[in-house]
Amino acid sequence: MSTERAPKDLSIAIVGAGIGGLAVTACLRRFGMDVQIYEQAAQFARVGAGIQMTPNAMMVLRGLGLEEKLREIAFEPGFGLNRDHDTGAVSNKLPIARVMQERYGAPFLLMHRADLHAALASLIPAAILHRSKKLAGLKQDAGGVTLDFTDGTNARADVVVAADGVHSLAREIMLGKESPRFTGKVAYRTTFPASRLGDARLSPERTKWWGPDRHIVIYYVTRAQDEIYFVTSQPEDASWMTPESWSAKGSLEELRSAFAAFHPEVRAVLDACPDVYKWGLLERDPLPTWRQGRVVLLGDACHPMTPYMAQGAASALEDAVVLARCLERVREDGIDRALSSYEATRKPRASEIQGTSSQNTWMRQSTDPGWVYGYDAWRVPLVS
Repeated sequence: MSTERAPKDLSIAIVGAGIGGLAVTACLRRFGMDVQIYEQAAQFARVGAGIQMTPNAMMVLRGLGLEEKLREIAFEPGFGLNRDHDTGAVSNKLPIARVMQERYGAPFLLMHRADLHAALASLIPAAILHRSKKLAGLKQDAGGVTLDFTDGTNARADVVVAADGVHSLAREIMLGKESPRFTGKVAYRTTFPASRLGDARLSPERTKWWGPDRHIVIYYVTRAQDEIYFVTSQPEDASWMTPESWSAKGSLEELRSAFAAFHPEVRAVLDACPDVYKWGLLERDPLPTWRQGRVVLLGDACHPMTPYMAQGAASALEDAVVLARCLERVREDGIDRALSSYEATRKPRASEIQGTSSQNTWMRQSTDPGWVYGYDAWRVPLVS
């Protein structure tokens, strides 16, 4: 007879309360598991960023009961357009409204990242979310894991899920310091009120404008179409490098100069934005492993990727569901098998998306996105 404790008795600590951390907490609680979440920030900030929730991501959010809430605030464009940077000629036109639902069983919604984060946070009881808890170290023994925090406190759990982002300390503890590669590109992004456009006209579609060595993606992030988001990618000398930070300010003058040859619609958006954030785009190879003992990685901590497919957050949401499903089976399989099953189920897909995104050709020409958008993390077979 197995001595492994039943799922309801398993204690799980989540490090990080970003989209992945909140999602996995909500998924585990959906299965009745004992979860505590530790976040280094004292409070959540509304950073100006949009996010694309493709059908595979929306299937996760539907399972958590958030689809209708998000439909009320998010924007559903008619099409996803890929256009030449100067002439505006359309190189690929992806039907979105209604068609995504018909083809893949879920919508494709555009929203403010903070609105998605707030929706996920609404699922988490305040009593299990511990703020101002910055991880300092992890120590494992035969009975579990001790989490040490920089404020001198510690916590204990049977399993630790590290959803602590692209600069994951848990990953560093497991695998040592990394040396990510600078891609030679930087990204600018911001959100701002659509009213700042004045008489300028913005296409209601989600549009990616492709230049020879740079691009910009523009879309509304609210159902009312009263807030605009854009994100760019363009070359820049590595002698001045921004960190991988979503809060470092960029120069509007430099940004507008970099896109001076683009279509008037693009220039109107850049002329209207009041400020902008900037960060360097780094690349990493797929990790050799996502787990060590009772500690397992999730989201950007294990598969950080360039933003060119809009699948970073979606992949973290998929991770959350699959990991929760694997841990639900602890009664039969035990912790070790459950975490191995999670990695074996998720790593091939996440690595493929990492590699495809890095190429930055996704959707420029006619593309069948079914292998990405049709993935249902609630039903995908789990690898033993």
